[in-house]
Amino acid sequence: MSRLDFTPYRRSTVGFDHLFDLLENQARNSGSENYPPFNIERRGEDSYRITLAVAGFKPADLDITAQQNLLTVQGKKREDSGDGDMLHIGIANRGFERRFELADYVRVEKADLEDGLLVVDLVREVPDAMKPKKIAVNGQTTLEVVKNDDDDANAA
Repeated sequence: MSRLDFTPYRRSTVGFDHLFDLLENQARNSGSENYPPFNIERRGEDSYRITLAVAGFKPADLDITAQQNLLTVQGKKREDSGDGDMLHIGIANRGFERRFELADYVRVEKADLEDGLLVVDLVREVPDAMKPKKIAVNGQTTLEVVKNDDDDANAA
């Protein structure tokens, strides 16, 4: 596995340490187990959807936690109390933990479990204070025509 080297970028940028750390951690963890499989979908300018395939799990078996910039989805393995002996187990029913790094101002809107798919809808809501705004120079809202000294002499 090749390691990403962000040293040249770290030298010429300020305040992006968190971003570089996230990228390095993601590259390091990309070789880890890929269970359960998932999709990440952009549904609009400020809305996203994460879909996890969690066949065999019930809502009570799943724990979804959102804190600051991290979404954690855990599935707890439950003991089957079936009457028969299993001859083949092809549907994974093991515990898992999936972590998703969220951008600033992204929050979980809702989560639904249907047909073995856990769907988590996310929305980015940037506070008004953080949105771009126009700044007036010298407190002026419109540009005024500046008079020259020549204009004053011609008026007299």
